Amino acid sequence: MKFLFLVIILFTSFNLNAKNFHIWKNNENSQPNIEIDQDKKTDYINVNNFGDILKKDKEPDGIEIFRKSYPDVIFKSEYKEAIDDWKIYVEIPDKNSSEGYRKSEFYWAKGSLLPESELNNKDNYWSLLYQYDYHNPLPDPADYTPEQIKEIKSFTTDDNRKNGAGTPMFFFDEVYHSHNQVSVEEHIIKMNFLDKRINIHEKIKIPLQEVEKKIKEAALTDSEIQNFIDSINRNEGYHWRLIAGTKRKSFHCLGLAIDITPKSYHGKAVFWSWTKDINPENWMLTPLKERWMPPQKVIDIFEDCGFIWGGKWIIFDNMHFEYHPELINYAKYLKDYKS
Repeated sequence: MKFLFLVIILFTSFNLNAKNFHIWKNNENSQPNIEIDQDKKTDYINVNNFGDILKKDKEPDGIEIFRKSYPDVIFKSEYKEAIDDWKIYVEIPDKNSSEGYRKSEFYWAKGSLLPESELNNKDNYWSLLYQYDYHNPLPDPADYTPEQIKEIKSFTTDDNRKNGAGTPMFFFDEVYHSHNQVSVEEHIIKMNFLDKRINIHEKIKIPLQEVEKKIKEAALTDSEIQNFIDSINRNEGYHWRLIAGTKRKSFHCLGLAIDITPKSYHGKAVFWSWTKDINPENWMLTPLKERWMPPQKVIDIFEDCGFIWGGKWIIFDNMHFEYHPELINYAKYLKDYKS
């Protein structure tokens, strides 16, 4: 089972290309701070109001991205002079509450959405918004420079994976009511996905059904996609567990992560840690053609429905998809800005 080998840092990821080297500090709940080219960094901060420059008269643009991504959640904000940050008041629908919703409070904390009790520990957490390569091709590992390879190795050491920063789960735990196993399992449902059963959080039923509809429609005229559907052995969704070697929850704990497991990987690499066990020094250089992947059209469909694909992390997890509409909307936001 893949979870026995899962990344200790909640799937930390990197976004690499030969010209711009971005570290994606991800976990099995994808999350990292964006490393932007220095000549563009000021523009990004000004436009997005992310980073160290906070505008006291204008809330961070990222809050609007969360509003768009979670339309059933109410977000209100105000600048707190004493904290020098934006406080965010969240109201989440809750059928079991007498008011019909439950309330939570967070601070922006450079996009980490932290409770006040964690503000002194900001360095332990990544931003919930990072630059996911939406509809972009994968970089060729052959183009990695020696410096990039060195950085990847440093990033994936046991010490860094055990003691490095990670994804703050506070916001997600409120939205998905996943503070503990009992509370989240009140929201776990069974459904069929691509003709196989899967347990998921009820909140992603509709987007996952949309993914299935689009994939099956595409399969009518695309034999590669039909062959992909036929090759599926099982789907793995909800499973309450920690990522190996950490105290951090996997997004499988929330019922937001999906592993599509084929009947055979045909000898190809699928998960970075398994590959590292075989090739400790150069696992990250595994050619793309030697990695098992879903068809590109399948990946695009998932992304269009709010899911990210684990194959785009440097610690690649090619069977893995995860529901993060905020990352897709943030990627679109950056594309619109650049254009």
